[in-house]
Amino acid sequence: MLQRRLTRAQKRRHLEAADWILRNREAGRTAADEAAFRQWLDRDPENADAYEAAMRLMGEARMAMESDPALRDLRIKPRSVVKPILGSLLALFVAGSLFLLFDGPMRLQADVIAGTAEMPVVALEDGSTVQLNASSAIAHDFDATHRTVRLLRGQAFFDVAGDPDRPFTVEAGDVRVTALGTAFDVRLGGTETDVTVTHNAVLVEFASNANNSLRLKEGEQAGYDHATHARTAGRADTELALSWRRGLLVVDNAPLSYVVEEMSRHFSGRIVIADNQLARRRVSGTMTVSDTGAALAFLERALGVRINRIGPVIVIRN
Repeated sequence: MLQRRLTRAQKRRHLEAADWILRNREAGRTAADEAAFRQWLDRDPENADAYEAAMRLMGEARMAMESDPALRDLRIKPRSVVKPILGSLLALFVAGSLFLLFDGPMRLQADVIAGTAEMPVVALEDGSTVQLNASSAIAHDFDATHRTVRLLRGQAFFDVAGDPDRPFTVEAGDVRVTALGTAFDVRLGGTETDVTVTHNAVLVEFASNANNSLRLKEGEQAGYDHATHARTAGRADTELALSWRRGLLVVDNAPLSYVVEEMSRHFSGRIVIADNQLARRRVSGTMTVSDTGAALAFLERALGVRINRIGPVIVIRN
């Protein structure tokens, strides 16, 4: 689990550095591109430090490439003038891909990242606590007037310490949740964001309509669709919504796509559903989502699907 403390300016600078890392490895760079890069470096001495940090992450990717026989075998043996160029481009492509695979961009902006086998409870500097679901990430920015946490990926449960002079706000994509002395859960999913309140109340605001806010009380839940910007609100089954904290997934007529998304948090490879019709099939029950094998066996029994494993990829098909 990565845990550190970065200011908002540092996070922005690290994102810019990651962007320059990838841009500098693109084919066809021009003198103007190089001049823009140098101008960015000269703008602030800390930009060079951020770029060096990003390069170190890229170095980790290259070391992994060197130590993996399968990746070493990707090298092209030069037989002509063109071959060394192709070999260099391929090495850069693989290193860049591994930089992304190793979560390089996220590591440059997050304060806390949970791995696939982790659901850590993190104590924040104000006395609040956050439990992250597996494969989740947050960044936090506290000062004398406000407390802001950005849910960058995944899901987190917040137990907020009272401080009337500093509002506690969680930003998750287009959704902004302000605590009103409370405990609540936020899930940033692939298609929607869900907020569930377990104690007291929160104020939920939406970027698509800043004037259309919701006040959620204990035992209530709101959902926000990323594509349509539609929102829903109503009573929640909090035990169901928070079952992930016990390593469980409790679903009631949920689409298979949702179940697989939750399973993927605990799996270091990739889980693929063979077709859209299968992804929409509904499933109900309780499974140990932190145990991928047990969860897949449950789906085999419940839906009659077939499971095929191809290296780190699992394919679910009819």
